[in-house]
Amino acid sequence: MKLIRFGELNKEKTGVIINDVSYDTSAFGEDYTEQFFENDGLNRLQQFVGQNKDKLPTVPEGTRLGSPFARPSKIVCIGLNYADHAKETGAKTPTEPIIFMKSTSALVGPNDDIMIPKNSTKTDWEVELAVVIGKKASYVGEDEAMDYVAGYCLHNDVSEREFQLERNGTWDKGKGCDTFAPIGPFLATKDEIADVNNLRLWLNVNDHAMQNGTTANLIFNVPFLVHYLSQFMTLLPGDVISTGTPAGVGLGFDPPVYLKPGDVVELGIDGLGSAKQRVIAYAKN
Repeated sequence: MKLIRFGELNKEKTGVIINDVSYDTSAFGEDYTEQFFENDGLNRLQQFVGQNKDKLPTVPEGTRLGSPFARPSKIVCIGLNYADHAKETGAKTPTEPIIFMKSTSALVGPNDDIMIPKNSTKTDWEVELAVVIGKKASYVGEDEAMDYVAGYCLHNDVSEREFQLERNGTWDKGKGCDTFAPIGPFLATKDEIADVNNLRLWLNVNDHAMQNGTTANLIFNVPFLVHYLSQFMTLLPGDVISTGTPAGVGLGFDPPVYLKPGDVVELGIDGLGSAKQRVIAYAKN
């Protein structure tokens, strides 16, 4: 299945995509939350769709898409998980996964605007494969890790490099700004992706190709990451693991290139769709 949420920000309805057509599943009666995943929601939703497919209304074309799941308990990110990205930033290839957290308040829809933070001069892009957890995971073995995965999404791990690298402390300062986690367009369940370790990722800025990589080059693959993270924290249903980005980020250019108002970012992953985000200046809500 491919799960979507659509409509006005913070008032999204639920839906699914079947044969490239988006259907409204509001009648199912549940949002795609931690409780949904925890209580066998994917199987129950599949049964509901199977029984009611002919009755489901379609979603009008052009309707805004939100994040394909409601705000999770946490977004856990993996740094420097592609050797070429580590090299371009001048960092050593890690011997264990580098972990940082991304604020859940950064979560927005796949085509929502990226807002440059107040006082920012170094806002950057990062196309990433995001893994969504399907059931509570604590001290999980690598051989059983995939049993805990619900599915996958496209994620732009937007980053402010000065906040991240020059302001002392952890990377989190440059990762959790509002609008810094556009996710979607949809959540694809595991069965939709034949080989998660062989997916092409790409990202363009203003129609110029910046990133072009493959998950075949992950240093730490999906099963290992689920296993590894579960040794340090309990992963809850609906939680997100963002698995890192390949080379081609703005920080890696000489001189570096950063986003500015008016720029347009387009990105995609094989089997997980594409997204398009306009960059805007900071504006107080």
